[in-house]
Amino acid sequence: MEEAQQQPPKRFGDFAKDHVPLDGTKLKIADILNKEILVIGFRVKGSKHNAGPCLTIQFMLGDERHVAFTGSQVLLDQCKSYEAEIPFLAKIQKIDKYFSFS
Repeated sequence: MEEAQQQPPKRFGDFAKDHVPLDGTKLKIADILNKEILVIGFRVKGSKHNAGPCLTIQFMLGDERHVAFTGSQVLLDQCKSYEAEIPFLAKIQKIDKYFSFS
């Protein structure tokens, strides 16, 4: 009888995506408005400044990795809806009072 092959043990980083820090230089949303960015990751946590959620977007601008923080519900909804499409190119636009990917 052939012995079943053992699977190698899993690495923490392979399944614990929520705990991987999103690194990069911090930029404000206002600094990247209407600039094409490559969204490479995001995370949603409770905000330190208000009762709502805080979205952290990790992205490439040129050859540099950055992060930006926002309470924008529209951007948060878009990140969740299109998570399977990451990485993707987008611009963040301000429409009235809201930020949105385009």
